[in-house]
Amino acid sequence: MRIDRHHAGERHSERIQSVIASSSAASRPGVAASWRRSFIHYKLDPSVRPGGERLSARELRLLQEEAGPMIRLAEAHLDRLAANVADAGCSVFLSDARGVVLAERIRAADMGGFQSCNLVAGTDWSEQAEGTNGIGTCAAEERPVTIWRDDHFRESNTALCCSGAPIFGASGALAGVIDVSSARHTLDAAYARLLASSVQETARRIEASLFRQAYEGARIVSLAEEGTGAQEIALLALDRDDLVIGANRAARRRLDLEEAQMGSLPASDLLDGAPRQGLADAQRAEMARALARTGGNVTAAARALGIGRATFYRKAKALGLEV
Repeated sequence: MRIDRHHAGERHSERIQSVIASSSAASRPGVAASWRRSFIHYKLDPSVRPGGERLSARELRLLQEEAGPMIRLAEAHLDRLAANVADAGCSVFLSDARGVVLAERIRAADMGGFQSCNLVAGTDWSEQAEGTNGIGTCAAEERPVTIWRDDHFRESNTALCCSGAPIFGASGALAGVIDVSSARHTLDAAYARLLASSVQETARRIEASLFRQAYEGARIVSLAEEGTGAQEIALLALDRDDLVIGANRAARRRLDLEEAQMGSLPASDLLDGAPRQGLADAQRAEMARALARTGGNVTAAARALGIGRATFYRKAKALGLEV
């Protein structure tokens, strides 16, 4: 049966305009909000197919160099994720914070479908350019999103199923987006939910690598936190005087930290109160491991943690650790 693309496009456009004009809540409010941004703020037409613009090789290379640390740390994670999803016809994309695709993992058999949608390295998938989509909407809202076929703003993108997750840099600012997309009609909703979880986990692993690289040489303390949909890890970087010199986005949100506090806030100030007790547990466990590795030698354990012997004793007493 032949599909009339013209009438399909008209129906998609009419549906979007109906939701935008309605004052009632849509079944997916997040998608409706993105549609409104795309139509009202960015002046996009859902029935118009973009011209397929791509950056030149030189322009793409400059952006890749700008995002070099993130790309290098993400390489192995992208390869691993792509290997897990390729058999389902899914491909993996990494964009910068603006939504420009910097890297791709597309199997040769699926390249045609993504090229026809212009979802390849060197293309702009921000909301301003493509409307509602897994990369642009994730970047705009700084949260994980799954954009399922007709959820896309442009009718030309409705063959895609996309799950995007934000990657935040060491200071908590958006650094990029990792996205898994499929152009196959056989992908079902249950598998898409599994994909979304894998994408979020991969994004958090890249974030942790970015943070540890940024504070190489500092003592890193991690605090697990139950977040939305997957586990978030709050990370703090401490100097040899036990001052907090860095905190990732999860730590800043959970502990209500601001950039102005970095370098002047003693870690011990964050240990009061039940919600933050996990940090004390993490520090106690780290000190206990250092003691175990050095056979109970406090001086060696303190040196391994980058703190003084007196500081080690003081903290051990405060944390109830016998030395």
